[in-house]
Amino acid sequence: MTRRPHDAGRRAATAALGLSLLLALTGCGGDDADGKASVPEGWSTLDTDSLSVGYPKDQGYAEQPAAERSKNNAAVALKVEDGVRTGMVSVQLNFATGVSDAAEAAAAAGAGIGLGSTRKATEDVRLAGPAKARDARRIDYDFTADGKEDTPNRGTPMTGVLVAGVDSGGVPFVVRLNAVKGAVEGEDLDAFVGSITVK
Repeated sequence: MTRRPHDAGRRAATAALGLSLLLALTGCGGDDADGKASVPEGWSTLDTDSLSVGYPKDQGYAEQPAAERSKNNAAVALKVEDGVRTGMVSVQLNFATGVSDAAEAAAAAGAGIGLGSTRKATEDVRLAGPAKARDARRIDYDFTADGKEDTPNRGTPMTGVLVAGVDSGGVPFVVRLNAVKGAVEGEDLDAFVGSITVK
């Protein structure tokens, strides 16, 4: 009779562990091979041939029309305040040649962060989507604005995160979120990464 509370406690602990592992997995895009990542309430989605990604529409970001964005970008969402771009989400596809996996995609994307930036962390992540395209690499970094093309004044502290990988068709991709430092919380950066679904 004295074993029953112990067994019940063990079952509860096992269930709690299972739930925490499930939450950890879904936080990185979910664990279903063909599933879609969750997008936070109030966000909208940029959709491209290789992936979809969420952006914080409720925080003032709006998708940029194709006619206005750089030809290097497959999709862009901007936050503009008083004529200044204080935040940007961008998707680039086929941005490098000779890239066949997430590590190579991240190396190529990381080289484009630029001088004067400081890498804060690099980690492997698992995205939602087909199993062969789920591996990606995340790089968090800080930099300063250059004041060009309607960006904040030169020297303004900025923060960014990029996620690089290769889609199921072998196309390399890099997804970025750059914003004025302090304007985007760490949990929003995590949500941004977790909102990516690779095709």
